Amino acid sequence: MSDPLAEDPFDYQVTKSGLVRISRAGRVVVTVAGRDADRLATALELAADERAAQLLLAKATGNYRRGNERH
Repeated sequence: MSDPLAEDPFDYQVTKSGLVRISRAGRVVVTVAGRDADRLATALELAADERAAQLLLAKATGNYRRGNERH
């Protein structure tokens, strides 16, 4: 089974104003603001590895597999 997060990872940018812009394949998919952006930026800094950061970004975008999808 392939890993979509490894094959097509999310990118993110924390702006000076505190927004977190999450993109994939060169397109911004979501912008997180306010307290959620602060929490996400902190969690990304503390992420143990790139895989953990990718899971945080996937969850923030709503593109998060719950394990019950059919293939």
